[in-house]
Amino acid sequence: MSIRPVTETRHAQPTMEGAGVKLHRAFGFQDPTELDPFLLFDDFRNERPEDFLRGFPWHPHRGIETITYVLSGTVEHGDSLGNTGTLGAGDVQWMTAGSGIMHQEMPQGNAQGQMHGFQLWGNLPAAQKMTAPRYQDVASGEIPEVVDDDGTRVRVIVGSFWGKTGPVDGIAADPQYLDISIPAGVRKTFRIDTYRRAFAYVFEGAAAFADASAPTGVLLEKEVAGQEVNIRDMSGNRTLIRFGTGDEVTVQAGPDGVRFLLISGAPIAEPVAWHGPIVMNTKAELMQAMTELRNGTFIKPAH
Repeated sequence: MSIRPVTETRHAQPTMEGAGVKLHRAFGFQDPTELDPFLLFDDFRNERPEDFLRGFPWHPHRGIETITYVLSGTVEHGDSLGNTGTLGAGDVQWMTAGSGIMHQEMPQGNAQGQMHGFQLWGNLPAAQKMTAPRYQDVASGEIPEVVDDDGTRVRVIVGSFWGKTGPVDGIAADPQYLDISIPAGVRKTFRIDTYRRAFAYVFEGAAAFADASAPTGVLLEKEVAGQEVNIRDMSGNRTLIRFGTGDEVTVQAGPDGVRFLLISGAPIAEPVAWHGPIVMNTKAELMQAMTELRNGTFIKPAH
């Protein structure tokens, strides 16, 4: 067994998308190879309705898949396939844009005016870029949750983990997507396939994501549940952690515990030509998509 080293930690950066939705972007629109097969990760947690209600009106996608995970509030959606619906707290939406889809996502806050969630973009390999669009909503109650003896909770959104398999399948990147909560002071190790690219994204509490049995960095001494816990290099809210090669990730939870997403997928390792919501392999394919958008042939007839 080899523990994956942390190769980089960085904070998600504030940005604006759609018709004026404020969000934080952990990665995207820079180097598409760094977390291949994943292209973009957005954290759209907001506390004020004016920061999200204008939403993401009708817009195109081609050549990618998106996974949207709602923590609180709701998202009303519609698409060119005729799908409509509402995602609520804990729900997941998977959309394969394939050859082309038009859709809209309009967030609505909860009773406290909050809208919390994440969106991940996965690339499609060349052989599937022009596949027929697909769409799936998954209700929160369909997502399995596993609780370990030490209180660690794992929601298995995509992939298999601890004997449970998530309900979202058929994604080209074949990802594992886990929502993990670890109690204060607990040290935990998670297996990850050696051949997958992996990252974590902290959104509650803090933790050390190095070799927690022999950490490096500045030592912080905290007392948790009456016991002294040594914690180093804490990564807190809105922190992206990129991992190197290995087959395990070790996490030392901080004094308030930690909640984070642990996501991995098999690299596609193909050229990327990317403009806005359209991701192809060549510039010529990208230009063709733009031409089709202008002349009204972007959406392909169902066969």
